[in-house]
This record gives sequence, C-alpha cells and structure tokens, in this order.
Amino acid sequence: MDIRWLQDFLTVAETGNFTRAAQLRNVSQAAFSRRIKSLELWLGAALIDRTSFPTRLTPDGELFASEPPRSSPRSQRPNRASPTRSCRDEIRFELPFPTRSSQDGCLSGGTPGPKKAWAGVLWSVESGNVHEIVPALVTGNIDLLICYETVHAPIILPSDRYDRISIGKELFAPYASSTSVAQKRSVFPGRKGAPLPLLMYSKNAIFAREVDAIIENAPQKLFGRTVLETETAEVLEAMAAADHGVAWLPECVAKRAPSGVLARVDASDWSNHLGIVAYRDKNTGGAAMERLWSLLSSDKV
Repeated sequence: MDIRWLQDFLTVAETGNFTRAAQLRNVSQAAFSRRIKSLELWLGAALIDRTSFPTRLTPDGELFASEPPRSSPRSQRPNRASPTRSCRDEIRFELPFPTRSSQDGCLSGGTPGPKKAWAGVLWSVESGNVHEIVPALVTGNIDLLICYETVHAPIILPSDRYDRISIGKELFAPYASSTSVAQKRSVFPGRKGAPLPLLMYSKNAIFAREVDAIIENAPQKLFGRTVLETETAEVLEAMAAADHGVAWLPECVAKRAPSGVLARVDASDWSNHLGIVAYRDKNTGGAAMERLWSLLSSDKV
C-alpha cells in the first residue's frame, strides 16, 4: 500500500470534503479520487459513502479512520481478497463505463450492489476508469477485467500470470449534435478563421492519447479550439448532445443519447477502432470463471 493513500484518506476523513482534501494534499481532485479508490481496492472495502452529500465515511471507513495502520500497513491490514474466493460459483468483474443494458453491445457495467444470476453463476459488476480497474485485477479484488485497449494506450500485464483474449472492437469517432451536423457547423477539419469547438479528454485519460494519435495521423490539419476537458466519455457525450462542440466517443456511448440528438461527423479519416479485451489471473478462479472464460473465448456471450 502506498502511504500516500492513507494520508489522503485521513485528510478527507478530517475535512469531510473531497475538493478541500485534494487541495490540502496538493493534487488534482481526479488524482485524489483515484488514490482513495486504490486504497479501497487494496482493503477490499468501501471507505467513502459517495451517495451522500456532504461526504461521509462508511462504517468500514469510520473504523479504519479510528484505527489506521501505524507501521507496516500491508502486514497489519492485508487485502481481503483471496484466491479461494474465486473458487466459489461467483464472479466479480469491472468494466469501464456506468451501468446500462448489456444488450446494447456496449462495454457497460453495473454499479456495486446486489449480485445477479447469469450463465448459471452469481456475478457482480462495478465500473471505473482504467486507472482504477487494472489495479483491482492485480490486487485480486476482481476476477475478470474487460476493457478497451489501443496501440497508443496498451495495458501491460505479464503474460505468465494473466490470460488475455480479444473479444471484439468498437468504432471510436467524432460526434456532434444532430443540429450542428445538419447545419454543417461540424465539418472537418474546420477553418483557420472558424475553428471547431472541441470537447476533449484530459491528458491522463486513456482516450486522450487515442484522440491525439488520430489528429496527428490525419491527412489534414485540424483547426479547433478546446472548450472543455474531462476524463469521462459520458460527460463529453452529454456536452456534445447539448450542442457545445465535437467529441470523440465510443459508438456505444454515443448511442446512449436520445434518438436523433447526436450524429456522427462524416469524417472517416478522423475515426479509429478500439479493441475490446478481457484479462484474468491464471492463478485464481474456479468452475464459474472457467465457464465464463470459455464463453468469451468462443464468442458466444
């Protein structure tokens, strides 16, 4: 465990405010949130009640705040996950986007909550960004990781420990409001005197590197001005739907907008495909995991 995680948690426990705690720790709020999440993954317990305002601790958070580890955190408070957990007929896995029907073909997960039955096993799904869900697999807090992967932002996990399979691909393209597209206000690559308003990913987001690569490799220069930066595709989808600019989105995220609100910008040179991959730890898992992995491998999910 990184001792900074503990210091971050104690700061938010004392202030009761994520923004103020991030300022006191001299980090961005996004980075601060990721570090708190990493601590929760390491402990195997939720410490912050994110459904309440103002911020408050969960019962586990209250207990941890009152008795934090003093010397060797890993030896005093080991990860609650263990290989034997995966031997049950139960699977926990994470996906990069919030909950939505799995029938839409999107990499959409669920939110922590009651377990559900599927393919003869119990499963529970959580969502998060890549910075959060990869450590969850490494620390043993999930059994299966399904995520996007590109050549510009590869996920590097040792092949001697983790199995990997490719299970599909998805279009990653620029979208704008249907009104903007119909009125030709989102025609690529824009003009020097009339730059396109761009809704962009912040630099630490996995899709930021993909957008940068698309722009760099395009046959023409893009004339645009950034009007918003954020880590999440969902925010960009909402802002594009509200006619605030052009955003690069996975196709399934764009399809979440109400029918007729968003339109793909006709710019094939400015699009790419994202790989969809699955990872599992070779050293954990039981019959349930084997059945699910077999389904993923045979493309019959």
